[in-house]
Amino acid sequence: MPARPRRATLATVAASAGVSVATVSKVLNGRSDVAPETRSLVQALLRQHDYVAPPPRRAEPAYVIEVQFDSDLNAYSSEIIQGAVLAGAQACASVVVSINKVADRTAAWARDLVAGGRRALVAVTGEISAAELDALSRARLPLVVIDPLNLPRASVTSVGSTNFAGGLAATQHLLALGHRRVAYLGGPPAAACNQARLHGYRAAMEAAGAPVPPGYVLPGTFRYDDGLVGGAELLGLPAPPTAVFAGCDETALGLMEAARSRGLRIPEDLSIVGFDDTQIAQMASPPLTTVRQPLREMGGVALRTALRLAAGDTVESHHVELATELVVRASTAPAP
Repeated sequence: MPARPRRATLATVAASAGVSVATVSKVLNGRSDVAPETRSLVQALLRQHDYVAPPPRRAEPAYVIEVQFDSDLNAYSSEIIQGAVLAGAQACASVVVSINKVADRTAAWARDLVAGGRRALVAVTGEISAAELDALSRARLPLVVIDPLNLPRASVTSVGSTNFAGGLAATQHLLALGHRRVAYLGGPPAAACNQARLHGYRAAMEAAGAPVPPGYVLPGTFRYDDGLVGGAELLGLPAPPTAVFAGCDETALGLMEAARSRGLRIPEDLSIVGFDDTQIAQMASPPLTTVRQPLREMGGVALRTALRLAAGDTVESHHVELATELVVRASTAPAP
């Protein structure tokens, strides 16, 4: 097999022209301090040797930020990651995505992040303990939390959305369609975002004079199985709801399946509103009415905030809330 020809180098061209490598480099870079005759000769030899400049060396990212989840990734996670990665690329920062299901993170966990070159941590829907905050503080690793389940200290920097306003808008939409038997199928009772959505639901029901019967509010984990199990429980009540506000899109899809298994039509027999407006809301059958939570924007804001903290800057507010918006599709209709 014939040997591959060696690629011409600056030294090869310089030797052929009888000039220095620095002179050839000046010609390549368009410098004006080269005699016209020498420039013409070097340019001709560059073409003759078929010289190709090597690709520029990529600079290492100035910062490496870890985006850490404490559960399996889903449609919600995907939107957060998209926003964080885009913001990182715009800032020339590297974003590392990981899953850490360890319930009690130790000081070694924080030290390992620093040893791995991480300059800040973005924790998503995590339960943050005081001990974990202490470990991160000792490691001098800035923290930004997205949709925290709990915040043991008010000084923790966090990013969320207007969950109360979203819960209020979702429930008001169902009430405006004439529904009075409206249930809430939510997330973990202690989660701040779930509490805010539930309070929005209760505020709308109370303002409309609509009762909330026993069994109409069920907790969950913001997962599909919550909709299957919780939906079966709600629809099995002596006076089942005609509409359900689900705490997330994934739960809403499980609820749809629970309704179909009982022969119920959506939205003719049961109206459903979700929360998040992930891609699965548009892919659902029928497409899901939901509260849009700006997840990509939340990921981007969290990443940029983490970069500021890593650079030693201060932030104007420890908590940022982005606006939610009701998106009406085909899963809701007037009460039967």
